[in-house]
Amino acid sequence: MRILIVEDDARTASFIMKGLKQAGFIVEHAPDGEDGLHRALTESYDVAVVDIMLPKLDGLTLIDELRKRKVTTPVIILSAKRTVDDRIRGLQSGGDDYMVKPFAFSELVTRIQALIRRANSVVEPTNLTVSELSIDLLRRKVSRGEKDIELQPREFALLEYLMRNAGMVVSKTMIMEHVWDYNFDPQTNVVEVRICRLRDKIDRSFNNKLIHTIKGVGYVLEEKK
Repeated sequence: MRILIVEDDARTASFIMKGLKQAGFIVEHAPDGEDGLHRALTESYDVAVVDIMLPKLDGLTLIDELRKRKVTTPVIILSAKRTVDDRIRGLQSGGDDYMVKPFAFSELVTRIQALIRRANSVVEPTNLTVSELSIDLLRRKVSRGEKDIELQPREFALLEYLMRNAGMVVSKTMIMEHVWDYNFDPQTNVVEVRICRLRDKIDRSFNNKLIHTIKGVGYVLEEKK
């Protein structure tokens, strides 16, 4: 999932980006309203987190312009302004949610996830299962059979992507776009390394292997009959 952060305060932006990356999101940052508007108009994001007080173009104007141009990306407004009138103006401008600074990071993640579910117009599953492999998206727990498996955040994001696309072959490029970001060197072996580590954790102790390499194409997670 790709998140756009439009925030001019470097410390706040760094705090949000670090936390979201650790939670498995792909995050991009725009330090002012003009840059944020350009990115939101030219790139696809699952959610945008937008501060109100921004240089060059304020957050409410940014959101209003997005809605005028029929961009439906869900937007969470961040603001130090906490009155009811401020919240009403934010939501009337086209924002989907409003959070007052300072905020709990765990609440921000929960609200991002809720907006993504709402935007997809489906009930987002909280558990994914392939064969005896199960992943709990809310508690971020992974198990296979009776065995609990501990994964690093990026490994968890990789497994989640593979399980959401179970039975479908996904290429290295697709994995990099959804699990990492577009700036990775396409020649890097980071995908192969992470796949190897993931296999070691979820397949090594089992006869029935779930992660398979499709030579020259990519990878697929499925139960072979």
